[in-house]
Amino acid sequence: MAIRAALFDMDGTIWDSPIDWQQVRQAIGLPRDGRPIAEHLLAMPPEERARGIQILEHYEALGVELGRPMAGGEELVQLLRRLDVTCILITNNSQRSARAVLDRHPLPFDRVVTRDDGVIKPNPEAFARPLRELGVLPGEAVAIGDSHLDLLTAHRAGIAQIVLVAPRGWVRELFVKDVAFWEAEDLAEVAGILLRLLS
Repeated sequence: MAIRAALFDMDGTIWDSPIDWQQVRQAIGLPRDGRPIAEHLLAMPPEERARGIQILEHYEALGVELGRPMAGGEELVQLLRRLDVTCILITNNSQRSARAVLDRHPLPFDRVVTRDDGVIKPNPEAFARPLRELGVLPGEAVAIGDSHLDLLTAHRAGIAQIVLVAPRGWVRELFVKDVAFWEAEDLAEVAGILLRLLS
């Protein structure tokens, strides 16, 4: 089956953010349990949640200010678009954060989906909903990320192909067992993998 859509993560995939998200968890008072920060915040009492959101948004803004684009990102998105693959950015960051990244480093994504759209990874709807809206089957998509959340979301959504870019050590501890994925050191290697899949 042909690949018609590519689902990109942001931080650690197309954007090199210097933020240590484990430190952010510690600042908010969250355990290192693999669940997304935004999911924890939703379960908090209103006052604690407001404080947590403020901390999270502070670090997201720092990630934009101090971060830089990953090498090869623009070339990869342009390559996929030339091959008629729809490119979607899907991040658990806020809309403000994602837009700020794309203002600093414009990439021609066809759609941008953030936590402000109501569903976050690892809920499979984070991937399944935009695919449905585009009329693309999960078997016609590839997910490109760097973490256990990308792997788990793609697996739950039935995505045909999953590529993880230089996943960090602590992330590997949270991988879903027996889920197949491609691993790449950088986005140039991702491009090579996708060209093989598309051919």
